[in-house]
Amino acid sequence: MNRRDFLRSAAAATALAAVPRYAGAWAAVPKRVGLIGSGWYGKTDLFRLLQVAPVEVVSLCDADSRMLADAATQVAARQASRKAPRTYSDYRKMLAEKDLDIVLIATPDHWHALPMIEAVKSGADVYVQKPISIDVAEGQAMLAAARKYNRVVQVGMQRRSTPHLVTARDRIIREGKLGTVAFVEIYCYYHMRTTANPPDTAPPEYLDYELWTGPAPMRPYNELVHPRGWRAFMEYGNGILGDMCVHMLDMVRWMLDLGMPTRVSSSGGILVDKASKANTTDTQEATSDFPAIKVVWTHRSWGDPPDPKYPWGATIYGDKGTLKASVFGYDFTPAEGGTAIHEDVRYELEQFPEDKTEKDLERHVAPAIRAHMKNFLECIETRQRPVSDIEQGYMSTSACILANISQKLGRSLAWDHARGVVIGDDEANRLLRREYRAPWQRPDAATL
Repeated sequence: MNRRDFLRSAAAATALAAVPRYAGAWAAVPKRVGLIGSGWYGKTDLFRLLQVAPVEVVSLCDADSRMLADAATQVAARQASRKAPRTYSDYRKMLAEKDLDIVLIATPDHWHALPMIEAVKSGADVYVQKPISIDVAEGQAMLAAARKYNRVVQVGMQRRSTPHLVTARDRIIREGKLGTVAFVEIYCYYHMRTTANPPDTAPPEYLDYELWTGPAPMRPYNELVHPRGWRAFMEYGNGILGDMCVHMLDMVRWMLDLGMPTRVSSSGGILVDKASKANTTDTQEATSDFPAIKVVWTHRSWGDPPDPKYPWGATIYGDKGTLKASVFGYDFTPAEGGTAIHEDVRYELEQFPEDKTEKDLERHVAPAIRAHMKNFLECIETRQRPVSDIEQGYMSTSACILANISQKLGRSLAWDHARGVVIGDDEANRLLRREYRAPWQRPDAATL
């Protein structure tokens, strides 16, 4: 018996005595879990996993020691064994133990690739947040690593597991109620871009800012960055496209069985809010051309949404009807005659009463995360590819990154998906690989 099997067996008696709502083949042998990134969404994902399987959380990792200690206390209160997990500031030390079956990664985007690749090398299956990478080349390396080490990798693009959206796909699209679809609008009109401009300061003593920055460019510390404000800066993420467009583009790709766009074009910039310290766009449009369908994204972090009921969502136009879909529900409107169909998000507050009191939980999203985790766990047992497999994450992420590159260069980009390059554009291809800050070494798909 190896160390991993021994530790799993030792934990089985306690974990299997957990809440009886657990089900599935994975319940027979509890999985040992580690979390990298113990902030808001790291805990959101981890606590949903604890709700659907008798796992044992044995390791937590974060560069913020205060956040890490708080997460360890919360995990001990939540899991069946009541044991506090080990804590680490450096993911490399955590993964060097080689005793984890599952690793969840919920760091800022610039810290997705290196831990994910190291985790699959260590023998773990991985749940990684979206977008999967900070640049296209990182995503290519992550996909290559998952395949080389034969690990299950689920991406946190849980629209694919959102119950009412699964129904919309099956009941509206697959039954042909839309007819022929040739055009889709996706959009976000949330006022989510920070308007603040506080001065730079020294980082707090509980944050290892050097480690937190990692391979990203070093900026002076600013209170906007941490916690949860790092998306205001392109050094750590891919703006509103990388945060919100990736969800809706991925949802549309899943619903309509689309692959990778063959051409991406984008325009926009900081058109209104020029005073904020944020360097992400406040206004941007991006067009993804698929062989038979055009998908157009718009975000505007100011002004009113065209449809207040759908400030973030997708409108799929067919010659027989129109489908509007969001995280809160969907509406199908037939072109003529027929019956309109509406469905709201399904909450599970009585089945999972923890949802009622959990701080900062997006209660409307919790059922989708649970379903996403169940799919992940089932695929760990069957060794099949999950609904949001790393390859799907790579395509949706790359399309958004290409849109940002197009906006930066001021021209459209033709994409060769088989080769993973922009056709005939050396300048754009150089932007597929962002320079890493020393001493960090970027992963390479060809040399894993």
